[in-house]
Amino acid sequence: MADRVAIVTGGGRGIGKGIALGLAADGIDVAITYRKDGEAAAETVAEIESMGRAAAAFQGDVSQPEDNSRNVAEVIDRFGGFQILVNNGGIASRGRSVADTDPGELLRVMATHALGPHQLFSVAVPHLRTHERSDIVCISSVATLSHGANGAPYSMGKAAVESLAMTLAKEERANGIRVNIVAPGLVETEMGRRLVKGAADIDDITSLSDQMPFGRVCQPEDIANAVRFFVSDKASYVTGEKINVHGGGQAWR
Repeated sequence: MADRVAIVTGGGRGIGKGIALGLAADGIDVAITYRKDGEAAAETVAEIESMGRAAAAFQGDVSQPEDNSRNVAEVIDRFGGFQILVNNGGIASRGRSVADTDPGELLRVMATHALGPHQLFSVAVPHLRTHERSDIVCISSVATLSHGANGAPYSMGKAAVESLAMTLAKEERANGIRVNIVAPGLVETEMGRRLVKGAADIDDITSLSDQMPFGRVCQPEDIANAVRFFVSDKASYVTGEKINVHGGGQAWR
């Protein structure tokens, strides 16, 4: 996959960082976007460059249309174009019931997970169409399988982005753009650690290992491997599909 360029939104840390490093290991140059943590983004760029690939970080909030338009233009200017877009950037909801959810929180979460990506794709797709093959991968969540209590904004946002991806897959197939979904379960990241602390008052996420499939908590690299498959030649005939990466089911709470 040499000579390809990928954009990974929210690529400075957590799952996004794992994806960025995985793509770099496959010979892909990587542009990452980040919302706040510029230091983490710079460290990820340095790790990618140490692997012999080109990398750069661009500040931007995926929920803001002007940021998306600017970032796409900056990546094209810096790298000459891109063929892969991984829509990974996301935020958690606050774990409240529907009755107790602040309307502002619902708008923020939906804007980050669905409304912003819709606009991002609208500015990215015209460029992606110019390549013989392009790929979009949306990072969703197995929350769309269970729709658990006290998480409506997050589940709604992920369900909406899955609908967006499936629609886009049909619209852009004739233009050589594959669109697929990777849905993680609980992953050992900062967000995952906050989740288990808030949901089960567990400080050490690795203490759940004996309750998890295959005796361990899912790692960012596990999610990255699914993304790497979708954008590889091995998935050249795959679009409009979803892989749940949760070990076949996680019953930790």
